[in-house]
Amino acid sequence: MSYLFNTDDDRKAMLQAIGAESIEELFRSIPAETQLSRPLNLPAAMGELELQQHVQALASQNQNVVDYCCFLGGGAYDHFVPAVVDEIASRGEFYTSYTPYQPEVAQGNLQAMFEYQTMICQLTGLDVSNASLYDGGSAAVEAVLMAISVTRRSKVVTCDTVHPHYRQILATYLQSLDAELVVLPATDGVVSLEQLQACVDDTTACVLIQSPNFLGSLEDVAAIAELVHQHKGLLVTVFDPIGTGILARPGDQGADIAVAEGQTLGTPLLFGGPYLGIMACREGLVRRLPGRIAGQTVDRKGRRCWVLTLQTREQHIRREKATSNICTNQGLFALRATIFLSTLGPQGLADTARLCLRKAHYAARRLTDGDRFSLAFEAPTFKEFVVRDRENRVGELLQTALEQKIFAGIPLGTWYPDLADCFLVAVTEKRTRDEIDRWANCLQTGTAAPLPAKNGSTTVSNPPASQHA
Repeated sequence: MSYLFNTDDDRKAMLQAIGAESIEELFRSIPAETQLSRPLNLPAAMGELELQQHVQALASQNQNVVDYCCFLGGGAYDHFVPAVVDEIASRGEFYTSYTPYQPEVAQGNLQAMFEYQTMICQLTGLDVSNASLYDGGSAAVEAVLMAISVTRRSKVVTCDTVHPHYRQILATYLQSLDAELVVLPATDGVVSLEQLQACVDDTTACVLIQSPNFLGSLEDVAAIAELVHQHKGLLVTVFDPIGTGILARPGDQGADIAVAEGQTLGTPLLFGGPYLGIMACREGLVRRLPGRIAGQTVDRKGRRCWVLTLQTREQHIRREKATSNICTNQGLFALRATIFLSTLGPQGLADTARLCLRKAHYAARRLTDGDRFSLAFEAPTFKEFVVRDRENRVGELLQTALEQKIFAGIPLGTWYPDLADCFLVAVTEKRTRDEIDRWANCLQTGTAAPLPAKNGSTTVSNPPASQHA
């Protein structure tokens, strides 16, 4: 394996420094059949110009939401991001210190964290927020672990309408703990209160639900909260931050802990991440809240200032007393969320949510006005819904749309075998009437006319009152 080194002298010097007899000795623990016994088959090195051209050619093969019309959802959404978000978040003062660890971090970063936490509390209707987690999935799992710690119980109940990835992460975490995970099947796209009542008991640490759930349906959060609290358990709710513009907030519906994927708040899709984990809780649970919290105080001269407080991770306190192993956060993306929410304001957030609602319901009506497609569930929805293809050719259907530069939806058979004839559709405020009509025509007829020149109009008719969430 001398080809790993420029010269034999380099190889000998390395072996002498580490006390090994040969290169082969370093790899002895790796089975011989899995070792590569020849040099890597790599092409000749490129110059800078050739390398740039090569990388650009590779990147051009990506299918993105700039060139394609996107109706994909399932936890990551094509929402509008104002230019000011990129402008401020890319300033060197923030960009180069996106995950500051220590209490002595700059006051500007601490204030940004504090403002973020304040806005998350306003969004959720809860008392305390941390300074962010990795993503929605890790936030959901941290909330469950927090509930187990607070209640000193070991039973966790959830439903298969919670994001499949979140449930997979949860199962992985709980596998090594003395905990029981119960996953209830959905009934008509939502949690069955009867099944939940039969399952929740005095050993239940928490119930984890999502509303709007992975299938787009709204859950009866208040009723679920009442049921869980009767047994002195905690309710963990996964919510849609944009939806809080018009939907009841998790805290107002009885949630004890609320978590979300914060990508919708000012972060583009980014081919899958990195994203932002949102987490808030009631004040009585604050000492078990994972991650970091920025607090507001005054300095010795009475001036307003900010500090990191309740840093309950193992890097700051004894390992056995740590609330989690979160060793960093997504401070830069929390900053983006703060700028985004500051830019929109309460009215802008409500307007965005209403556009999502109206356009989603217009799209649902537009697609189901023929015989082939129908809505899979009757439960109220916000910006996502499940479509059933009576011809059961979902894969072929979505591929045809893809060839016409339309991301038409997500096939559900991978996670829900009984929904193999269905696909999930998300409609955000960015979709125009022309784009929705083109999407519907493509699915109904197999062809989509080119989009007309943009005229700046994005208004669609309001759905009937009975279809509002």
